[in-house]
Amino acid sequence: MKPNSLSKYRPFPAISLPDRTWPDQMITRAPIWCSVDLRDGNQALPQPMSIEEKLEFFELLVQIGFKEIEIGFPSAADTEFNFCRRLIEENRIPEDVTIQILVQTREQLIRRSFEAIAGAKRVIVHIYNSTSPLQRRVTFGDASRESIKQIAIEGAKLVKELVPAIPQTEVVLQYSPESFSDTELDYAAEVCNAVIDVWQPTPQKKMIINLPDTVQWTTPNVHADMIEWMGRNLHQRDALTISLHTHNDRGTGVAATELGLMAGADRVEGTLFGNGERTGNLDIVTVALNMNSHGIPTGLDFSELTDIRLKYEKFTRLAIPERQPYAGELVFTAFSGSHQDAIKKGLDRRQKESKDNADLIWGVPYLTIDPRDIGRSYEAIIRINSQSGKGGVAYVLDREHGFDLPKSMHPIVGKYIYDLADQHGRELTVDEIRDAFFDHFVNQENHLGLIAYELVHQPGGSVHCNATIFIDGKTQKIEGDGNGPINAFVHALEIVGLKDFKVTDYRSHAVRGGSDASAASYVQLQHEDGRILWGAGVDPSIEMAGLKALVTAWNLLR
Repeated sequence: MKPNSLSKYRPFPAISLPDRTWPDQMITRAPIWCSVDLRDGNQALPQPMSIEEKLEFFELLVQIGFKEIEIGFPSAADTEFNFCRRLIEENRIPEDVTIQILVQTREQLIRRSFEAIAGAKRVIVHIYNSTSPLQRRVTFGDASRESIKQIAIEGAKLVKELVPAIPQTEVVLQYSPESFSDTELDYAAEVCNAVIDVWQPTPQKKMIINLPDTVQWTTPNVHADMIEWMGRNLHQRDALTISLHTHNDRGTGVAATELGLMAGADRVEGTLFGNGERTGNLDIVTVALNMNSHGIPTGLDFSELTDIRLKYEKFTRLAIPERQPYAGELVFTAFSGSHQDAIKKGLDRRQKESKDNADLIWGVPYLTIDPRDIGRSYEAIIRINSQSGKGGVAYVLDREHGFDLPKSMHPIVGKYIYDLADQHGRELTVDEIRDAFFDHFVNQENHLGLIAYELVHQPGGSVHCNATIFIDGKTQKIEGDGNGPINAFVHALEIVGLKDFKVTDYRSHAVRGGSDASAASYVQLQHEDGRILWGAGVDPSIEMAGLKALVTAWNLLR
């Protein structure tokens, strides 16, 4: 923003609440959830959903576990009205699910809305009117506080009058002072209390006061102060359900909601992945999974989050950002080498410790939850680019391809792979990593190659080897003795003047997830000049895999 443009803005005024209690509270239980995807989310789409798409989306929301679903604005258009009627007439609303409709406090719209909901078992009728001084001045032409309050009162009276006309339907009143986020608190309470006095809720038949953060003007802590202040100043608090409806203009919708719950709110309205006007609504997925990560049950099932994301993208024609909390493609992906190494160590340790403790508390560096709990997998946690490190490459080779590299081999393999990624200017796929590993470190025979090998066991435990090799294009037969295949082969190389190294380490294992007959071996050699490096060999025979690893290391020393 240009410095000379700042003079047009002012700080949002603080709330006088010196005895605020919300900072000492903790979220210990889930609120009542209400999805507004089919109304608030749908009206924000460049291409709104068809009735058939809304029906499918409704079914998805039911499957997730929402018990309150705002289905639309049935008085606004025939499409909205017909959608509401289809839900009711085709018996698509489960017994334990309450639909919610939104309507402005205007007589003809309220009457049309009651026509739309006739026959439903239980409906939340959500009426609203704007109350902020900005809306009163600009939208309503300098309307007085009293005239705006009267609009709310008349709407509440009409709803109360119409309820007996649909006796088979239980109607719950919800009132929103729209633009509550920049309405004077005393006036917001005055209007809400006037509606409460009309409806006269009881602890047995509560009404909902929804306090929308329609436009975010300030920080989440001020929002929490506003919610706590309202809770103290509303009539019949024990007969009210205080509801939050936060938008995300300042990028703090989740924080404002969480602090609002700490401040005493009982209910949350939002959408999947935060779709909504401008920068969006509250992302209910994030808030619910944040609670799950603290062990709090929410009643919402996001265990197949990828499937939910794909359906959402189909219905809305919107794409989930790659860094969207929990749902984004890259949120369980580490590119940084230090992160990769820590994740690998954490997963390995957890796998070992969980064998004896099925209820082991989750604790893996950089991962706030177990990706498997929301239908994700470990396969994409670590991906390799030029910023990656030794641990990440080793992790991929181990988890994806079954090669358990010795730890001291990690640095040289890691450097080779991420240098290759740097050359390409992009991340490498898991198959590209495997291919690069094989191309450079496995079964290499560019100078020295092993054509045939025969091992003869001798009395006393020693072995004699007869081998056919090629050296720089020429075939040669060699032989030697030792206490094992590798030792005997090294002796044979020494006899023909090809030994300028010593073997300093050797490992082998069956290749996990590969052929049952595949073995991998790793041989570390130290050259006479002090250089140390590893070679790997893969072969159905574990003896031949070891020899191929030695030959590879010999070639790499050249």
